[in-house]
Amino acid sequence: MKNIISDKASLLEALEKLNSLPGNLMTLFITDADNRVTGTLTDGDIRRSLLRGIALDTPAAQAARHDFKALHEGSDDDVDAMRAFRAAGINLIPRLDADGRIVEIIDLNTTHTRLPLSAILMAGGKGERLRPLTADCPKPLLKIEGKAIIDYNIEALAASGIKDIYVTTRYLAEQIAAHFASPVAGTNVKCVKEEAPLGTIGAATLIDLPADGDTLVMNSDLISTISFEELYLKHRDSHADITIAVIPYQVAVPYAILTLEGDRVTGLAEKPSYSYYANAGIYIFGNDILRTLPHDTRTDATDLIESTIAAGGHVTYYPIKGTWIDVGSPTDFRQAAELMRHHNTLNR
Repeated sequence: MKNIISDKASLLEALEKLNSLPGNLMTLFITDADNRVTGTLTDGDIRRSLLRGIALDTPAAQAARHDFKALHEGSDDDVDAMRAFRAAGINLIPRLDADGRIVEIIDLNTTHTRLPLSAILMAGGKGERLRPLTADCPKPLLKIEGKAIIDYNIEALAASGIKDIYVTTRYLAEQIAAHFASPVAGTNVKCVKEEAPLGTIGAATLIDLPADGDTLVMNSDLISTISFEELYLKHRDSHADITIAVIPYQVAVPYAILTLEGDRVTGLAEKPSYSYYANAGIYIFGNDILRTLPHDTRTDATDLIESTIAAGGHVTYYPIKGTWIDVGSPTDFRQAAELMRHHNTLNR
């Protein structure tokens, strides 16, 4: 690992190693003879040591900080710790085993959290409203700014530290399987084919999910800036069985609306506007809820939500802050393309 250096190395060797690293990753982890981490070292630490009169041939360990932050293998939930690291401006986090040896180094610039979730993306639909674009290409593979729609979601899930990602397929399934034959965003995505249409949630029965834990389920043809971390925290902190991501939706009535008591008019509301929350097609389900789904039966997500509510389950919601586009029509497709073109221009 490029960011590891022996505690026997000199300050000059540490400077040379730091100089070879990208600017946002310029932290070294000092290890002893048993490969245990004993401290961290930055160019600032070296500069301060040189100003104190420490020579360049001094062991780097003498300039290191020993109150370093780390994650520990086997911990139940890293989300809160990683949020604290981000808030403190720490970019590199070592994960240590029980003996203090590095298992991995997490770059918070690319993996900003580590959510304890599996993910299922539903990609079996025909996308008929987008024909002729979908006549010989499944909708999730249509490209926006040179990238398949589904890959925007895979990248966002990978950046949230979600490693177990499944895609359920049916229409032109072989094209989607070929697309994911190679990793996307460093993630090996697993495709599962529906032999018969199973609705917007029924295909979850084709995946052997663990009895415990939670799974994020979403439509594959969305473009959104949703924070999966915030969605997860709402689900976790609410102790919910199901959390539904929602978008604000307003209905404006272009007429004066009467308020009534029996046959008596009690008032008039001139062109009122009503606010609602609409289902965004992104959910977190407890695995115990998903495991109640009937096999080989078409079931929509709304069916499972309603049956959970009827059974007394706890269903909550999370309002999406930012962008959400359901790429379901040519107009939506053009809007998504324009959005990503603008986004890419800002990030060049």
